[in-house]
Amino acid sequence: MDSRPPETPQVAQDSAARLELHHNARAVNIITEYLSENAQEFRTLAALRQKGWDNPAGDEFFRKQPTGVFDVLTSSTDIPKILDFCVAPGGYLETSMWHDPRAQATAFSLGQDQGGHEILMPPNSRITVKFMDITMLAADMGVDTIPAGHPDHANFLPRELAPDQLFDLVICDGQVLRTNVHARAEYHESREATRLTLTQLAHGLEHLTPGGTMVVLLHHMETWGTLCLMRKMHQFASVQLFKHPKCHAKRSAFYMIATKVNTRCQQATEAIEKWKEIWKVATFGSEEAYREITHASDEEVHSLLEDLGPCLVEIARPIWVIQAKALGNASFVKRAPRGWGP
Repeated sequence: MDSRPPETPQVAQDSAARLELHHNARAVNIITEYLSENAQEFRTLAALRQKGWDNPAGDEFFRKQPTGVFDVLTSSTDIPKILDFCVAPGGYLETSMWHDPRAQATAFSLGQDQGGHEILMPPNSRITVKFMDITMLAADMGVDTIPAGHPDHANFLPRELAPDQLFDLVICDGQVLRTNVHARAEYHESREATRLTLTQLAHGLEHLTPGGTMVVLLHHMETWGTLCLMRKMHQFASVQLFKHPKCHAKRSAFYMIATKVNTRCQQATEAIEKWKEIWKVATFGSEEAYREITHASDEEVHSLLEDLGPCLVEIARPIWVIQAKALGNASFVKRAPRGWGP
């Protein structure tokens, strides 16, 4: 693992994750109940989370914490190719490039003039950086005509990745920035995190070399969106979870690492189409349409848990143990006032 100091971008992803918890509250309750009944590790974590979340000092603590570290690189070509959707400040991509000095990378980053972070890694002729808001890549997401009255009509972008442009490793660790100037339109407030995640997933899987690797930053195992993603990826990839024991141990963040991805199977194609469909609704649809396409019925939740639940509990145990241990030692949890938390 990389021993350098972790990156600490200013993000609003924790708030976005909380919005999802409320958006599908019924589904979250069912999932949480299942995990509590089947995993002591999750029960311990849930109790510690409550103690921390109910303490105002915890909010300030989380705002200052890093978001994670990883160093995975799997290549099936002579010259490994990497796609990083949100590269700044650049430490994660730089670490990945260290694994093979021949590697070439295409990286996206929100420009500083749009509220993005400065790229701190040294210039590298093997890395091509494109500055833009990737949630505006309408053509890549299958939309060629933008409604005239849309508040972001002038901001949508033409195609950036050629259909035959493939990568061995795709890094999907973008998070919503509070400083993003595009986050002024009203629809951004509740849908930005969804749009950003879907953009990375659809683009990433569509441009992944068969047998390649995807690394995806996720939050809150018990959300409906997270479980749906994991079920999809299990259909055409080998999935494991990773959480750094120090750098983001106290946060809800963790990484899903999908290896040996069968990008040419029907399930992968259907996943890409579904993610693009939801992105279109999140970008152009009404609140009613957005709620309908993202809503989960009780039957759907129970069916997913019946299908994925045992496997989820098994691979998630180490994640919950790391976060519970870290929260148990957190200063804002230890000094929580009496009566707060369980």
